[in-house]
Amino acid sequence: MSDNNDFDEDDIALNLLPDDELVERIQDDLYDGFKDEVIEGTEILLERKWEPADVLSKALVGGMSIVGVDFRDGILFVPEVLSAANAMKGGMAILRPLLSATNAPSTGKMVIGTVKGDIHDIGKNLVKMMMEGGGFEVIDLGINQSVEEFFAAIEEHKPDILGMSALLTTTMPYMKVVIDEMVAKGIREDYIVLVGGAPLNEEFGKAVGADAYCRDAATTVEIAKDLIALRKAS
Repeated sequence: MSDNNDFDEDDIALNLLPDDELVERIQDDLYDGFKDEVIEGTEILLERKWEPADVLSKALVGGMSIVGVDFRDGILFVPEVLSAANAMKGGMAILRPLLSATNAPSTGKMVIGTVKGDIHDIGKNLVKMMMEGGGFEVIDLGINQSVEEFFAAIEEHKPDILGMSALLTTTMPYMKVVIDEMVAKGIREDYIVLVGGAPLNEEFGKAVGADAYCRDAATTVEIAKDLIALRKAS
């Protein structure tokens, strides 16, 4: 039997799956980093008149949540997470314009950047991908960000969360510079501030006045969701 026939049979099988099995298949494909299959599954659910927000939350975010837990527990590693995030992007490319058109609410909005003097971004990039996988809108400022650049982004995007990353012990203190300036301007209480990076710890997070220290990308999503839920409840 030809390869084409094999592909067609798989194609038909995907179309014939009931919704719950198709969602499970999309999550498995996302976990395995199969971008084309995630795109196809997303399109099928939309053809079945699923709301874009439901496709996002039940299929894609559900799949990335499993990736996040296994990354946190040491079952998956950075290459696998990057592969899953790339598959997630395939589905998001289809959903994002539809979500914008329907004004579907996101989980929240985050501005994130590596602080001034620091050019490391692998950890920050992982956090961005996992946060997007958790349904957040993320504005990534990149590396070497000054107080002024953080403030300009806060003013423009009005996020729920400001995230700061540092990998050097020499750049860690700059987080306090940003937070102190937020206090001085009277806007500190308007935003959730999360900090992370290899040399940081919980004590440092408290010392600089952050809402939380996030030890890895997966826990960042959990902490962000919890803190936003607390804010909404209060």
